[in-house]
Amino acid sequence: MKIQSLALSLLMGSVLAAPLTARAAAYTAIQQDKSHIAFGYKQMGVGMQGQFKKFSAVLNFDPAKPAASKAELTVDIASIDTGSAETNDQVSDKDWFNTKQYPTARFVSGAIKPLGGNRFQVDGKLTIKGRTQAVSTVATMTPQGAMAAFDGALNIKRADFAIGEGDWRDFGTVANEIQIKFHLLARAK
Repeated sequence: MKIQSLALSLLMGSVLAAPLTARAAAYTAIQQDKSHIAFGYKQMGVGMQGQFKKFSAVLNFDPAKPAASKAELTVDIASIDTGSAETNDQVSDKDWFNTKQYPTARFVSGAIKPLGGNRFQVDGKLTIKGRTQAVSTVATMTPQGAMAAFDGALNIKRADFAIGEGDWRDFGTVANEIQIKFHLLARAK
């Protein structure tokens, strides 16, 4: 009877531990076609939206070890889509993003800590147009089988990165506040 109890305990222990082990796998492979980076801002008081069509991401996220996890995003600024070809060309110019000199924006995580409920605080450095600022955001991880979605938003001020110089410095036309939204779908190792 004791042997059966021990065997049952071991079997139940391994069955109960299996989902925890599967869930603790590191998410590393970003699904580019199912991920996106978008942004929102106000122009003359009207909400505007856009997105970046090309970016790369390096992720090594283990929910069991968030402090050892890393995230890095590199955005091709020239892939901007504001919904208008004329505006896309304009924001690539020197006064806005100056994509000839600064073709990419980059985020590199420095610390990731759990907040509970599959939410994580992600602190790091954001570099746009040659200027680097410390930033912080909250990302929510939603497990989906062998995949997980990471969603969040980051608020920045365009003046901190010299986005909109010259005649565009006035925040009455284009607001200083920009919200960057991300949705990254990653596969576990």
